[in-house]
Amino acid sequence: MQMDRYIPARSAMDMDVAHYNLLKENCGSGAAASPFKAQYSKRLAEQLGTERPNARILAFKNKAPAPPEGYVSGLAALYTQNAGPRLSKKPFRSVPQAPERILDAPDLLDDYYLNLLDWGSNNVVAVALGAAVYLWNAGSGSIEQLMECAAEDDYVTSVAWAADGKHIAVGTATAQVQIWDAGRSKQVRGLRGHSARVSALSWSGTTLSTAGRDTLVLNHDVRVREHITATLRGHEQEVCGLKWSPSGAQLASGGNDNLLHIWDAGSSRPAQRLTAHCAAVKALAWCPFQANLLASGGGTADRCIKFWNTHTGALLNSIDTNSQVCALQWSRHEREILSSHGFSQNQLCLWKYPSMAKVAEMSGHTSRVLHLAQSPDGTAVCSAAADETLRFWKCFAEAAPQQKGKGAAAAVSSSSSMLRSIR
Repeated sequence: MQMDRYIPARSAMDMDVAHYNLLKENCGSGAAASPFKAQYSKRLAEQLGTERPNARILAFKNKAPAPPEGYVSGLAALYTQNAGPRLSKKPFRSVPQAPERILDAPDLLDDYYLNLLDWGSNNVVAVALGAAVYLWNAGSGSIEQLMECAAEDDYVTSVAWAADGKHIAVGTATAQVQIWDAGRSKQVRGLRGHSARVSALSWSGTTLSTAGRDTLVLNHDVRVREHITATLRGHEQEVCGLKWSPSGAQLASGGNDNLLHIWDAGSSRPAQRLTAHCAAVKALAWCPFQANLLASGGGTADRCIKFWNTHTGALLNSIDTNSQVCALQWSRHEREILSSHGFSQNQLCLWKYPSMAKVAEMSGHTSRVLHLAQSPDGTAVCSAAADETLRFWKCFAEAAPQQKGKGAAAAVSSSSSMLRSIR
């Protein structure tokens, strides 16, 4: 069955004329208006009050009457409740660009791998100058010499205060580790075990960890005669960075082999072996507000600050500082971290975490800033540089009023009898 399909031919049509006629029909210029439409429009105008020319639907004629005296609208309280609490804007904090105090530190060794500065909970700064250790009381300003190496070719390579602020560990170039009672200026213990200089120390309660050029990390229980409780092997060159986490659950070690190891307490095998740095890893700092967050800094060929999840080994962030990273310190009261640098800037940088926006740069040292130590109240930092000066910076914020006094009380209660059994 076939069907014809009609195909119109438009070749004979005048499209312009057709378009004009179509518009003319729609405009209704020649058509009569519908009576129903006209009546509807009239009724609508009467109801809306617009039957008069130029009439306005809304108009302000008189000022609104004032409310009775003492009247309070109930809606005001309703709206106030719905608004919620107002967020208080944090006041701007100015970071001083100049140090509060400068002290001379003659014979401070210009050696990147050593750790020659610490600030104890007793508000005393310990600094190793050549073969001797000096104590500077930040409260009274008094200075005293704690000890001096007996051998002519010996010198101090590391210092670290215990949490009680009474005892201090001293490492030397002849592989000795000495524990001194700072109040009596008396050596109370000597620890053996290393075969080369001891360049890093870190306390965790009654455990003192030591590390050095022999690539070993040793854990010592300072209360007992057989003091070595663990020997940690994993580094291939000198260990120059060593830090226990605040909880004592993990120990971080960094070496001249560009390696960063995380050791769980009680284990002699590294839980994490981290290889992202391209130079020696000396600068280590555990975050005070997140237990498994560690910051590490690399040497001249690396220049990066890296942040790690020490439970998983994940690299969370990496920032190129364009300078050798010598030391790191977290603020205890703000989400900030301070770094000190060597070539080429020789400055301190304060960073906002986690954005790593630079808050301030503090300059003044003329050589690389090798060491940082934080005051007991967490507001000031002491820097030691190869220019043989100590500089004190008020760069961190103060604690909130409700937090003041808690840190000192906790330190005293947890370590008052820590080292009674030293012998």
